[in-house]
Amino acid sequence: MKSVQQEVDERSNLTNSNKFELLLFRLGGDANGEHSELFGINVFKIREIVAMPEVTAVAGSPPHMLGVVNLRGQIITVLDLPGIVGVTPKTGLNIMLVTEFARTTQAFAVESVDEIVRLDWSQVLTAEGTAGGKVTSIARVDGDVQNTRLAQVLDVETILRELVPPEREDIDPETIGPKVLLKPGSVVLAADDSVVARNLIEKGLEAMGVHFIMTKSGKEAWDRLQSIAEGAKAEGLPITDRVAMVLTDLEMPEMDGFTLTRLIKQDPRFAKIPVVIHSSLSGKTNEDHVKGVGADAYVAKFSAEDLAGTIRSVLGKAATAA
Repeated sequence: MKSVQQEVDERSNLTNSNKFELLLFRLGGDANGEHSELFGINVFKIREIVAMPEVTAVAGSPPHMLGVVNLRGQIITVLDLPGIVGVTPKTGLNIMLVTEFARTTQAFAVESVDEIVRLDWSQVLTAEGTAGGKVTSIARVDGDVQNTRLAQVLDVETILRELVPPEREDIDPETIGPKVLLKPGSVVLAADDSVVARNLIEKGLEAMGVHFIMTKSGKEAWDRLQSIAEGAKAEGLPITDRVAMVLTDLEMPEMDGFTLTRLIKQDPRFAKIPVVIHSSLSGKTNEDHVKGVGADAYVAKFSAEDLAGTIRSVLGKAATAA
C-alpha cells in the first residue's frame, strides 16, 4: 500500500508529464434527476471532500448561495452547484467539495462523487462556445476511444465571479501604474482557457500599454511562438525582438502551462524569453512546481496590480540581463 507521502509525490510529479488528476462528480439530471452527466474539477483545487453538513442560510444571499458552514473554525460559503448548472439532483445535495483557488476558499454542494482519474491534458478538448461559459473543456475520461465517458470540466473561476462579483473595479488605472515600454514590434504572448480570465488579462495589459497576442491553450501558444520565431528568423531578428514575455495559465486543454513553460525553457531558441505563470492554482506546492519547470515568476489570479508589478519586474530583469 502506498503511503500518503508517496501519493502526494506522485500527484506532484504529474506536472512533469502534461498530466493531471480530475475529480469526477455528478450534479443531477433532468427534472426527474435522470440522465446525470459527469463533471470534473482539477484535484489541485480541492482542499477536502466532506459529507454535506448543516448549512446556515444567510439573509439576502444571491440565488444559488445556500449559506455558510463553520468548518474547522473557518466560515465558508456554500454554493449550490446543481442549481448553478441547471440540473436536478435525484438524491439531494449529499457531498460538499471545499475548494481553494484564485485566493479564495469556498465550497460547492454536489450530489455524488465518482472517482479520481489520471489524465493527459491531450485528452481534454476545449468546450468554448458550446456550454454557455460555465464549462471550459470536455475530458475524454477513457482516452480517445469509441464511447469514452465524457466529463465536463467546469470553469469554477467564472462561476464564482458571476455569483460573487468583486467589490471594486478589476482594473484601476490609478493603481496599475505607469505604461510599460516594450521593444517596437514585440508583444506579450498570453495563454488562458477561461473567457473571463482572458478578458481580465486583456484589460490589464491594455491599461499597461502592452501589445499582446492572446491564445486559448498551451498548445495554441506554443504553435504561435514557433510561427513568430520563423518570421523573426526570416527577418534576421532574434525571437526576443518579437516576443518580450510569455504569460500563461496552468490548467489548459491539450497542453498545460507547466509543459508550455518547460518546452520554452528547454528550447535554445526561446530560453531567454521570460515566462510568467498566472494561475488560480495557489499554494507553496504549485509555486515549487513553477520554479521546477524554469518559470521566471508566478502570480496568483486575479489582481491587476500584482500582475502589473510582476510583469514590470520580470521585464526589467530581462532587459538588465540583455
